[in-house]
Amino acid sequence: MQGLTKRFGDQLAVDDVSFELPPGRVVGFLGPNGAGKSTTMRMMIGLTAPTSGTATFDGVPFHDLADPAHTVGSIVDGVGFHPGRRAIEELRISAATVGIPRERCEEVLTLVGLQEAASKRVGQFSLGMRQRLGLAQALLGDPKVLLLDEPANGLDPEGIHWVRQLLRHLAGQGRTILVSSHLLGEISRLADEVMVIRRGRLVANASVAELTGAAAGGVAVRSADDAALVGQLREAGAEVEPTDGYLLVTGSAPEEVGRLALAAGIALHELRPAVAELEDVFMELTAGGGIA
Repeated sequence: MQGLTKRFGDQLAVDDVSFELPPGRVVGFLGPNGAGKSTTMRMMIGLTAPTSGTATFDGVPFHDLADPAHTVGSIVDGVGFHPGRRAIEELRISAATVGIPRERCEEVLTLVGLQEAASKRVGQFSLGMRQRLGLAQALLGDPKVLLLDEPANGLDPEGIHWVRQLLRHLAGQGRTILVSSHLLGEISRLADEVMVIRRGRLVANASVAELTGAAAGGVAVRSADDAALVGQLREAGAEVEPTDGYLLVTGSAPEEVGRLALAAGIALHELRPAVAELEDVFMELTAGGGIA
């Protein structure tokens, strides 16, 4: 994606957004409501025309792909199905439209755990079941790229865990997966990399470890005698703050903390670089940047 920009009248919804999505990776796409996530994803698959910039898959715009269903599968703007149709009928209609064999419909229903509900009318589905059916539809063409807007919406904890396992499995097959979500804890467990958008501009694009590590800084340490260790560290010029069951040390490298503890005869239970929660990083990056 290169220089994607979208204006709606005087409103600049997406502002010069550029990124590449690597194969075999899950990329989380985060931002407040109204920050430009959905508009960006819609531009990627031609549902919204960009004011400027390009979105391509292997160098080809979505509308020019020879076989789009086998290249990109998506859930964008939620899932919408005819309530009177049976699940298998919805998939067969979609499959026939793009020339996919009927037997693939049964395969993807099994993949998303809806094989027992194939003949059930979609109007009787729970929100979570409709989300699973949306995933089945996105997977019909066995695509190389998946664009998923809130795929875990409406799922219970077991369902969220299932989505995570499924997407990690699909990424392990070499697929490229972009997932937008408000479930920050889940994204921290699911994604390899994270992009954060604020007021239409990309403000972060890095691995989860890089984002959380850079935001925290310092060293986390637990010991057999925290009070004594605090004294040693402060005497050496380090800043120490007790927090969440451990000491957060700034101004000393982990090696220096370990050396001081050893010299003072203080046993260490834990010593590691401090890492921030993804939620904290997100709030810092997007403060004041969305619509409530």
